[in-house]
Amino acid sequence: MTTHYATVVEATQAGVRQQDAAVIKAAQSGDRLAYHQLYQQHVKRVYALCLRLTGDHGLAEDATQEVFIQLWRKLDNFDERSRFTTWLHSVTANVTISYMRKQRNWFQRMFSLEGGMAESQEAQMCSSEVDLDSYIRRLPEKARLVFVLHAIEGYRHEEVADMLNMAVGTSKAQFHRAKQLLKEWMGFEDA
Repeated sequence: MTTHYATVVEATQAGVRQQDAAVIKAAQSGDRLAYHQLYQQHVKRVYALCLRLTGDHGLAEDATQEVFIQLWRKLDNFDERSRFTTWLHSVTANVTISYMRKQRNWFQRMFSLEGGMAESQEAQMCSSEVDLDSYIRRLPEKARLVFVLHAIEGYRHEEVADMLNMAVGTSKAQFHRAKQLLKEWMGFEDA
């Protein structure tokens, strides 16, 4: 009975992969309906990663749009050596990080972030939300990015360092900082 079940599951998964491959190929050849189907299938997952990386719903929405704009342009680069979701995840992380850098540079030119950031962070710290995502959003930007990419998304420190243009040691230090802050905020004592 289990062998039959496993065979059915494998056949179903193979069918889904073939369907996905057909949709991807159609989108790569310029089929807008196929691209819209890819968008519908993956927008929630992309937004969730963008939110974890940015820590802000508005920025996450904007970054999600930027990801799908870039995806339309870069779809020809997908070569099927990895799963589409793995490739899309990498594109999402890279585009979101790049988007955040551009936004930070624009904000720094337009406003003095020093005063505004303190009030914003203070308001977040007074929040009564107790779920992990709310704590992650409170982390300082570099610590949040490293924590999300390493602990949640599973990238190695070498990959995180490369993505964020920092030393591997800095990635590890920021990860340690994030863990310490999360432990403190969540009320865990160091053993």
